[in-house]
This record gives sequence, C-alpha cells and structure tokens, in this order.
Amino acid sequence: MSPRRTVPALVVALLSALLAAGCGMPTEGPVVTTESDGGESGAAGVRSDARPPPPGASAADIATGFLDAMTAFPVNVTVAEEYLSSDARGEWSPDNATITYAETSQPQAVLREGETEVALRLSDAQTLDARGSYVGRLGRLGERLRLPMVREGGEWRIAQAPDALIVPATWFEQYFRQVALYFFDPTSQILVPQPVFVPEGEQLASTLVNALLAGPGPSLRQVVTTALPEGLQLALSVPISDDGVADVQLDGFSGQLTPEASELIVAQLAWTLRQEPTITALRVSIGGEPLVLSDGVSLFPVNDQGAEYDPTVLGASSLLYGLRDGMLVSGPPDTLAPVSGPLGKSDHDVRSVAVNLPATRAASVSSDGTTISLSSVRGQDGSVQPVASEAEDFLRPAWDFSDRLWMVDARASGARVSYLSDDGPVPVRVPGVTGEDVTRFLVSRDSTRLVAVIQGRNDRLVASRIRHDRTGHVLGATVARPLSVVGDPQLRVRDLGWATPTAVVVLSRVGTALWQVRPASVDGAPSAFDSTLTTLTGNVLGLAASPAPSQNLFAVTPHTLIDFTAGGAVGIDVDAGVDSLDYAG
Repeated sequence: MSPRRTVPALVVALLSALLAAGCGMPTEGPVVTTESDGGESGAAGVRSDARPPPPGASAADIATGFLDAMTAFPVNVTVAEEYLSSDARGEWSPDNATITYAETSQPQAVLREGETEVALRLSDAQTLDARGSYVGRLGRLGERLRLPMVREGGEWRIAQAPDALIVPATWFEQYFRQVALYFFDPTSQILVPQPVFVPEGEQLASTLVNALLAGPGPSLRQVVTTALPEGLQLALSVPISDDGVADVQLDGFSGQLTPEASELIVAQLAWTLRQEPTITALRVSIGGEPLVLSDGVSLFPVNDQGAEYDPTVLGASSLLYGLRDGMLVSGPPDTLAPVSGPLGKSDHDVRSVAVNLPATRAASVSSDGTTISLSSVRGQDGSVQPVASEAEDFLRPAWDFSDRLWMVDARASGARVSYLSDDGPVPVRVPGVTGEDVTRFLVSRDSTRLVAVIQGRNDRLVASRIRHDRTGHVLGATVARPLSVVGDPQLRVRDLGWATPTAVVVLSRVGTALWQVRPASVDGAPSAFDSTLTTLTGNVLGLAASPAPSQNLFAVTPHTLIDFTAGGAVGIDVDAGVDSLDYAG
C-alpha cells in the first residue's frame, strides 16, 4: 500500500511547503529543489460500478472478476458476493481487514486433492485492520492467494474467500484517505491522534464516528483510552446541515454521564470530525437526549471545542531555543537573545539543550555527553543541577506534556532509555530500541510515542508506543516497529523532528553536501504523503521542527535558517555559532 496522494489534513501545510520549496530561493545558504510525481486525489461525486459474473466464465475468470468487483466505489461488496458460493456468502467478512497490492500474477486454475483451486500472487501486499489502522506487510507467504472453487448451477463460484477487502494500491490511493481518530492518554489529560485510513465520500462523517465508537482496540491498551462508553452506536448516519452543523445521534447507553465525561466525549468527537471540512459545529444526543455541558452549551464549534486537550499542548512555547557560544538563546529566528536564566549568562560547557514545553526549565547535556543537568530558563535561580550522570553519550533529551524528561544514553554496548523521576532516572526497556545503536530519538508531546534512528549500514527509523497507567506512571513500551520513509531506503540520518503529532520529518544525507528532507507517518504506513522529496545542498546542520501547525519547519545551516513554511525556501539569517537549535519539547 502506498497512499501517497491521500494527505491527512494535519500535514497539508507541511507538504505544501515541501512542494513549494523549489521556489523563493534564498540569497545565502543551500540550494533547494523538490521532486514530486504530482497528481491530486479526490473521490467527490465519483462512482465506480462492479460487474457481476458473466455466464460460462472460467474458474480463473471468476477469481479475477471477484477482485475487480471489490473496487466498486462507493465501497460496496454486494456484486463481489455474487462471485461466491451460497455458503461462502454467509461466511465472508470483508470488513475484518483491507489488503492492498501492487499487482497480481496471472491466475492459474489447478487441481488440489481432487478439487479445483485458483492460485495467484499479490505483489507488495500490505494490510490494515478492521479500524483502518496500518498493520504491515503480509510477507511472501501471505501474498499467496488460493481460492477454492465449486460448481453451482453449472457455474464456477468461489467456495471460500479471505475475510478482507482486497484491492489494488492505486485504487486505494484514489478512494481512501488517512485521518486521525482522537483518543485520550490514560490520564485523560491530552488527546492522542491515532492514524487510520477511511473511504472518501459523502459518508466520511459517519465513517469517522463509527470508527471512533469502535474504540482503540486491545493493541493500544494502556497507551490510549476513550471517554465514549462501551456499547454506544450511531443511530443514523451523520447529517450535516447547510450551515455545517453535524448531528451525531447515539444509542446503546442508558447510564448517567458525569459532566467531566460529557466534556471528554465532545472533545473526542469535535477533534475527529473537524477533519471533514464541511463541518463547523456539532450537536450530540444519546438515547434521544441532547448532550449539554455544564455551561449549558449544546452546540459545539469543532475548531474551538477541547482546545485544552490539544495534542500539541495548549500554551506550549512557540519560540526557538538553542546554544550560541555555549549559552542558551531564545526567540524568533532573526532575534535570538540570551535567556535570563543561568545558561544565558555564562558558558556551562554544554553541547545540546532541550527546553520543556512551558519554557520554564532547560535540560542540558555536558560537552562530554556524560551528564544531564536541569536549570531555570528565566529568573534569578542560578543553579545548574546535575540530575543524571555516569552516562557514556547522552543524546539530546525530550520533554512531554507532563513535564517528564526522557533520556537516551547511546552507549557502545547499546542504548539505554530512561525518564527522570523525583528519585532520579528510571530505566524503561523499549524492545527494538534498548540495546541498539541509537543516534537520534523523539518522544511525542502526548507521551505515547517514541521514535528513534537505529544506525547501521543503512539507518532505520522505528517507533514504539509508551504505556502508562491511569495516574500517568510509565509501565513500559511496545516492540518498536519500522517506519517507512519517503524516498531512498538507504538512509543516513542527520536529524529528526516532529512535523505533526502523527508524522515526522527526516534529514538524510544522500551525497557530498547533498541532503533530503523526507516525511514519515508514525504508524509505519508507506506513506500517507505525497512522494515529495526536498533536496538541500551545502552544510546542513539539522532541523528545527514542531508538531504545532503554527510553527514553521526550518533546516538549520551555519548562517541561515531555511524556512519551508513561508511560501517557499526562504532564508533567514542567524548569528554564526548557533547550535542545537529547536523548538521546546
């Protein structure tokens, strides 16, 4: 599956910037070019009808027709069922999964144990679960499709079919889009977006609500939770009035909701439904009774509701922070100035620094990489307090929304992951990251994702989900899964940053003084983006990136910031000697 043209709303600004990066050339700094296959998606008003099985069709033709019939749009398997035997129709569950493929081999009808079977192979097959979440590649064994055949009324029919919608990747790209379902972290303090793929079309709002009601699933237990009570169902489709009000009518719950639970439910629905551009507000009813919040409001603007649960963290600093001549500076890119705290007054011999989201504390890594210290960003407190030491090589740390500091010691024997508690560093085993040769890492602001670069002959990008209990205590992490990066798989990663809460950007070296900025979705799908590669030439030190949509993406050079989100690759002069430049977090 390679849904390159189905761009989620959250990354439109980033991808537009990357597309535009070939114009507006800066007078200084690296040359920037872009590569793209172009093309736009859109399924509005589109209809594709399936053809029923023709009389006298061969067994191989029935298999081919079955696959073709699943490409009906709007998605409908009624005609595809006509290719199945009467018994198979009652057993087939195509809603259980979606399988996409690049091509199929020529179907071959063979006799196996006296029964006719049609065999074919699906190339580059990928799978999604019933919720639309990307699962991964099927592998060569899973790509073998065998369809047993029977005769009914003198015609060949399929006796058993896989419980999945099986469609070409090109069709999937055209008719599906990646969106996010918004759940909560286990403490219900911050929204966590979960990428899923859903069909385009007029029923998008209904599809989003139904997917949200299905819940996050057991694989995300202790990673996210939902405020929507179990058993809730959408009574009808979601009608949208001419003025953009969506009417969400729910049934299946007879209990009493607390005001706090009602507020969380509305926040989840508002953040999820705002991805349907025609929706400006929503009303919610449960069992015929309108949902009214404690302030008496029953009409909820989708772009304002639940702002306090913003996954990019409401009130997080929007300034840049970095080191200049060993001292901490902050501000807009063209007016970086020393902070009033201790790191802004003298050189404390540090090589990197990370500022927490409210910009009150800084975590600095000593020049030899052995110690992390904490200090105030502003104010009269002049102390720089070591909080973790005896490391071999601390990477730049990361802060989450709960003001928890995450650390990775890139030891020669393999990386160690930990977070800082009141009692000191607490180790966390992250399978697939712990013990590996880690060169860069990120933790999402919602504290549910850890993304790391694993060094090797070719660098690998992997992501793990962090598990917490209801109090926010870290319980562990899931096995890290590989992420697919747009472009050449032979990665040599220089830097990594958040583009959105569900996407990262990678700065990768592709030649002498030649670099590319590439996007990657944190669910591992290969890729939910347009296949745009932004190429930079010159000495590129790193990226300054933030998941917040209002904050620009920069490539950092010794004298210039290349701004990808200002209508093109605009160069902003910065003082020489600025290093470790990034946003808070």
